[in-house]
Amino acid sequence: MNTGLRVAACWSVILFSTFSFAGLQEGVDAYNNNNFAAAFAEFSRSAEQGDAVAQNRLGVMYAEGRGMAKNDAKAVQWFRKAAEQGYAEGQFNLGLMYAEGLGVKKDDAQARQWNRLAAEQGYAKAQSNLGLMYAQGLGVAKDEAQAMQWYLKAADQGDAAAQSNLGFMYAEGLGVAQDEAQAVQWYQKAADQNYAAAQFNLGLMYAKGIGVAKDEAQAVQWYQKAADQNYATAQFNLGLMYAQGRGVAQDEAQEMQLHRKAAEQGYPAAQFNLGLMYAKGIGVAKDEVQAVQWYRKAAEQGDAKAQFNLGLMYAEGLGVAKDDAQAAQWTRKAAEQGYAKAQSNLGFMYAEGLGAAKDEAQA
Repeated sequence: MNTGLRVAACWSVILFSTFSFAGLQEGVDAYNNNNFAAAFAEFSRSAEQGDAVAQNRLGVMYAEGRGMAKNDAKAVQWFRKAAEQGYAEGQFNLGLMYAEGLGVKKDDAQARQWNRLAAEQGYAKAQSNLGLMYAQGLGVAKDEAQAMQWYLKAADQGDAAAQSNLGFMYAEGLGVAQDEAQAVQWYQKAADQNYAAAQFNLGLMYAKGIGVAKDEAQAVQWYQKAADQNYATAQFNLGLMYAQGRGVAQDEAQEMQLHRKAAEQGYPAAQFNLGLMYAKGIGVAKDEVQAVQWYRKAAEQGDAKAQFNLGLMYAEGLGVAKDDAQAAQWTRKAAEQGYAKAQSNLGFMYAEGLGAAKDEAQA
C-alpha cells in the first residue's frame, strides 16, 4: 500500500481577526459574545457610513450566516465595497469568493487580481493564496518560482498554510532546488501551529526518513495530531502503523477504527482496506456483506484493487449474489488501469466465457 502521498495545502479561509477600532468596538464585543443581532446592527451602521472595516465584517457575517441566513451574494457586495477602498482583508475575502464561486461566478483571474492587491499590501493570507495560484496555474500562468516567492513572504510572517506549502515545494523540488531538510523545517513550523496537512507530511518524513533520521515513533505522534483533526490521510496512515506495529504496538482494533474514520470521509484507500478487514475478519467480525459495501465505495472512486476485489466477490458470490457479468465488469475496470491480477482474471473470463462472450483472441 502506497503511503507516500505528500499534500499541498488549499486556500486560506475568510478572516475575522481581532481588532480594536473605537467606533466598532461595541460590534466586536457583541460578536465575541455571540450576540450576532447586536453585532450586525453596529457593523451595518458603520458600513453604511462607508467604514471599510465594518463593510468587511458585515460581509463575513453574511458569508458565515451569523445571526442571519447565509447569503453569499450579500457577502460579495460588502466585501467589494471594502475592497474597492483598498482594505486588504476585504480584497482577500473578495478574492476567495471568486476562487470558490460563492455569491459570484467562479473566476480565477478575478480571484488572482484581488489576492494580489491584498498581497502587495503585505497581507499574509493573500500572499499564501497567491502563491497557491501560481503553483497551480489558477487565473495566471503556472510559475513555481513566483509561487515560492509569495509563499516565502507569507511564511516569514508565520502563515501556517504558506509554511506547509513551502515544505511541499522543497520536498518536491518545485520552483527551488530539492532540499528535504528544508522541507522538514518548514513542515515543522506549520505543524507546531497545529496545521494538519503539515503534521501529516512531517509524520511521513519521519516514517520514511526523508530529510530527517527515520523515527517511526515520531511519525506516529505527528500522524496522531493530524488524525485528531479528522485529517483522513493521516487517519489512514496511522491505521497502517497500527496494522504493522511500526512506532506503536500492533493493534488491529485501532487499525479498524482509524480506517473507518478515513473511509467515512470518502478516502478510497481506507475504504478498500476496511472492505479487506471485513472480508478477512481482521479487527472485526467477518462480514462479507460489509466487505462488498466498502469495496464498492472505493471501486466507484476508481480504486483498482477495490474494483478487482469487488469482481472477485461477484465471481464467488461472497456477500452478494453470484453474478459473472458484474464480476467481468469490475474486473475489466481494474484491468484497464493496468492491474495485473485483474488482467489475468479477465483473460481467463474471456477464455471460459464467464460474464462475457467467449473470445480467445481477447483472452
